[in-house]
Amino acid sequence: MTDSTVPPLDELLKDSPTNWGKWGPDDEVGGLNYLGPEQVVAAAGLISSGKVFTLQRLIGDPKGDPVWPGRTPAERTQILDESNWDGDDGPAFPGGLHYADDKINAFLQGSTQYDALGHVWYGGQLWNGYDARTTIGGLDKASIQPIAERGVVGRAVLLDMARFRGKQTLAAAETYTHEDLLACAEAQGVELRKRDILVIRTNYLQLFFELGEKFYEGFCEPGLVYSPELVQWFADMEIPNLVTDTIANEVTFDPNNGVALVLHNALMRNLGVTLTEIADLEGLAADCAEDGRYEFFYAAAPLKVAQGSGAPVNPIAIK
Repeated sequence: MTDSTVPPLDELLKDSPTNWGKWGPDDEVGGLNYLGPEQVVAAAGLISSGKVFTLQRLIGDPKGDPVWPGRTPAERTQILDESNWDGDDGPAFPGGLHYADDKINAFLQGSTQYDALGHVWYGGQLWNGYDARTTIGGLDKASIQPIAERGVVGRAVLLDMARFRGKQTLAAAETYTHEDLLACAEAQGVELRKRDILVIRTNYLQLFFELGEKFYEGFCEPGLVYSPELVQWFADMEIPNLVTDTIANEVTFDPNNGVALVLHNALMRNLGVTLTEIADLEGLAADCAEDGRYEFFYAAAPLKVAQGSGAPVNPIAIK
């Protein structure tokens, strides 16, 4: 497939469903509007054992941090430690207090994170029809801030695609559809309901830790693959949030049309589905496989970053 045969997104998605205007002309959180007090209360009723799982990957992992090609892992710098008081340059406080201080330099989407709805676009328009030029110098519209201020709470379902397919990890460029998600749910004995937060495990990033830099050779992650039927299913199911353990949620390059990250546009830009990436699902998945319960209470709030296109997050799953 050559660049000349790859269809532009505005052509590929010209008949794709949209939720623009559904929650008014000023909306910046999209499908999260589906998660109201009723969904929060219902999700709280799922808590029975009190087991808590945090889903953020470690920032500054000694084994490395998986990031999108072109981004660099976070760098933590120690500013103050006990060695600063070996001489006379350490800060002096009454009583002799010493302390440690450090800072971090990181891509806002260089770890487990939420995308802002204005993170990607085509045709000069973001989510809800906002002008793409509102991104210049920072997102004036559809930034991460409204999502962070609102928070995300609801019933979530883990769909363990790796276990469902009998694999340790899904392979590079391996795809699955909404029908595969439904089959996985059925095999796990869990019902997918409207307004569920979908959490999908591939364990693909295990290969990053095994392969090192070779992980990026011919980079194409596994994930959901575009079809009009899949997009319509997400619209009909009123899915507010898609959470995965891969760097970019979907198969990187669509094998059927060659377009990069189609679903970022069809789901996030058009439907307002919030995307969460690089989640660590291994502890949660092992527990779900052990007790057979794949539904749980989910809560997340990314960092409040003014005009940010995304922000780190440490989601919490409670069973």
